[in-house]
Amino acid sequence: MSVQLNNEFGTIEMSNDVISTVVGGAATEIFGIVGMASRKHVRDGINEILNRDNYSRGVEVRQEDQDIAVDVYIVVSYGTKITEVSKNVQERVRYQLEHDLGIVASSVNVYVQGVRVQNDM
Repeated sequence: MSVQLNNEFGTIEMSNDVISTVVGGAATEIFGIVGMASRKHVRDGINEILNRDNYSRGVEVRQEDQDIAVDVYIVVSYGTKITEVSKNVQERVRYQLEHDLGIVASSVNVYVQGVRVQNDM
Protein backbone atom coordinates (compact mmCIF):
# COMPACT_ATOMS: atom_id res chain seq x y z
CA MET A 1 0.00 0.00 0.00
CA SER A 2 1.18 3.51 -0.64
CA VAL A 3 0.21 7.08 0.14
CA GLN A 4 -0.71 9.40 -2.70
CA LEU A 5 -0.36 13.16 -2.43
CA ASN A 6 -1.64 15.50 -5.11
CA ASN A 7 -0.14 18.89 -5.81
CA GLU A 8 -0.14 21.39 -8.67
CA PHE A 9 2.57 19.43 -10.53
CA GLY A 10 0.95 16.00 -10.35
CA THR A 11 0.79 13.03 -8.00
CA ILE A 12 3.45 11.81 -5.60
CA GLU A 13 3.22 8.21 -4.48
CA MET A 14 5.23 7.07 -1.45
CA SER A 15 5.46 3.54 -0.16
CA ASN A 16 4.39 2.92 3.43
CA ASP A 17 7.83 1.38 4.03
CA VAL A 18 9.47 4.73 3.26
CA ILE A 19 7.17 6.56 5.66
CA SER A 20 7.61 3.82 8.30
CA THR A 21 11.39 4.06 8.08
CA VAL A 22 11.32 7.84 8.59
CA VAL A 23 8.85 7.52 11.47
CA GLY A 24 10.75 4.65 13.12
CA GLY A 25 14.05 6.46 12.82
CA ALA A 26 12.58 9.61 14.34
CA ALA A 27 10.94 7.70 17.20
CA THR A 28 14.03 5.73 18.18
CA GLU A 29 16.09 8.93 18.52
CA ILE A 30 13.99 10.00 21.51
CA PHE A 31 15.48 9.51 24.98
CA GLY A 32 13.61 6.77 26.84
CA ILE A 33 12.77 4.68 23.78
CA VAL A 34 14.24 1.18 23.86
CA GLY A 35 12.94 0.34 20.40
CA MET A 36 9.97 -0.20 18.16
CA ALA A 37 7.47 -2.94 19.01
CA SER A 38 5.48 -5.06 16.64
CA ARG A 39 1.90 -3.85 16.24
CA LYS A 40 0.78 -7.48 15.99
CA HIS A 41 2.26 -8.48 19.34
CA VAL A 42 0.14 -11.61 19.75
CA ARG A 43 1.41 -13.10 16.50
CA ASP A 44 4.99 -11.79 16.59
CA GLY A 45 5.68 -12.08 20.33
CA ILE A 46 5.33 -9.10 22.64
CA ASN A 47 8.97 -9.21 23.75
CA GLU A 48 10.34 -8.69 20.26
CA ILE A 49 12.01 -5.33 19.76
CA LEU A 50 12.30 -4.52 16.08
CA ASN A 51 15.56 -3.52 14.48
CA ARG A 52 15.96 -0.86 11.81
CA ASP A 53 15.02 -3.26 9.00
CA ASN A 54 11.60 -4.01 10.50
CA TYR A 55 10.25 -0.55 11.33
CA SER A 56 7.30 -1.13 9.01
CA ARG A 57 5.97 -3.73 11.46
CA GLY A 58 6.05 -1.16 14.29
CA VAL A 59 4.43 1.70 12.37
CA GLU A 60 1.03 1.82 10.73
CA VAL A 61 0.26 4.49 8.11
CA ARG A 62 -3.29 5.22 7.00
CA GLN A 63 -4.51 7.66 4.38
CA GLU A 64 -7.91 9.23 4.94
CA ASP A 65 -8.70 11.44 1.93
CA GLN A 66 -5.75 13.89 1.91
CA ASP A 67 -4.91 13.33 5.59
CA ILE A 68 -2.26 10.94 6.87
CA ALA A 69 -2.64 9.17 10.22
CA VAL A 70 0.33 7.41 11.81
CA ASP A 71 0.31 4.83 14.62
CA VAL A 72 3.65 4.21 16.36
CA TYR A 73 4.19 1.17 18.59
CA ILE A 74 7.09 1.56 21.03
CA VAL A 75 8.83 0.01 24.02
CA VAL A 76 10.03 2.48 26.65
CA SER A 77 12.79 2.26 29.22
CA TYR A 78 11.91 1.70 32.87
CA GLY A 79 12.11 4.87 34.94
CA THR A 80 11.14 7.33 32.22
CA LYS A 81 7.94 9.34 32.28
CA ILE A 82 5.79 7.63 29.66
CA THR A 83 3.63 10.69 28.94
CA GLU A 84 6.68 12.87 28.23
CA VAL A 85 8.32 10.22 26.07
CA SER A 86 5.10 9.77 24.08
CA LYS A 87 4.67 13.52 23.62
CA ASN A 88 8.28 13.82 22.41
CA VAL A 89 7.69 10.97 19.94
CA GLN A 90 4.61 12.73 18.55
CA GLU A 91 6.44 16.03 18.12
CA ARG A 92 9.54 14.44 16.57
CA VAL A 93 7.52 12.27 14.15
CA ARG A 94 5.43 15.24 12.99
CA TYR A 95 8.58 17.32 12.45
CA GLN A 96 10.45 14.57 10.55
CA LEU A 97 7.49 13.80 8.29
CA GLU A 98 7.07 17.44 7.37
CA HIS A 99 10.80 18.17 7.06
CA ASP A 100 11.89 15.01 5.19
CA LEU A 101 8.83 14.05 3.14
CA GLY A 102 6.63 17.15 3.07
CA ILE A 103 3.76 15.26 4.71
CA VAL A 104 1.60 16.85 7.39
CA ALA A 105 0.16 14.13 9.62
CA SER A 106 -3.36 14.72 10.87
CA SER A 107 -2.67 12.47 13.86
CA VAL A 108 0.26 10.65 15.41
CA ASN A 109 -0.93 7.98 17.84
CA VAL A 110 1.65 6.43 20.19
CA TYR A 111 1.02 2.99 21.66
CA VAL A 112 3.36 1.86 24.43
CA GLN A 113 3.59 -1.91 24.04
CA GLY A 114 5.93 -2.52 26.95
CA VAL A 115 8.46 -1.28 29.47
CA ARG A 116 11.99 -2.69 29.38
CA VAL A 117 14.18 -2.91 32.46
CA GLN A 118 17.85 -2.61 31.53
CA ASN A 119 20.23 -4.96 33.36
CA ASP A 120 23.74 -3.49 33.60
CA MET A 121 25.25 -6.57 35.26
